[in-house]
Amino acid sequence: MNRKSISEKLKEKVRKSAKYRCGYCLFQMVYAHTTFEIDHIIPIFKGGATVEENLWLACEICNSAKSDKTEGFDSVTNSTVPIFNPRTENWNEHFEWSDNFTKIVGKTPIGRATVTELHLNKERIVGVRKNWVAVGWHPPKD
Repeated sequence: MNRKSISEKLKEKVRKSAKYRCGYCLFQMVYAHTTFEIDHIIPIFKGGATVEENLWLACEICNSAKSDKTEGFDSVTNSTVPIFNPRTENWNEHFEWSDNFTKIVGKTPIGRATVTELHLNKERIVGVRKNWVAVGWHPPKD
């Protein structure tokens, strides 16, 4: 297994590539009071390496929910599908915001499974997003 620690230089490169926001829920680091983590998209124990191509930025909530998951269940297609890969897939192809921008809606099997597995619409975070919308901090402008 590759348990190599991640250098500060590589961490910053990943943060910059991720536009300083979580790859799953798009939470922006500038508004965070918790630490953002470098996520191994494919966990080390499942053969993932500590290399840039397998790393992305995740907020503590998403990274904790993702844990070692690489797949999730989509109830619409009744199938197991990969979890969204923020490094190689486009967020807007798999997700969209609800009309009031507080909930993440999965548009594809991958999107729906990711919303479910990572609990992207927990009541608490939906409430926080509502406040961010009110002050113009959410959703991200790009």
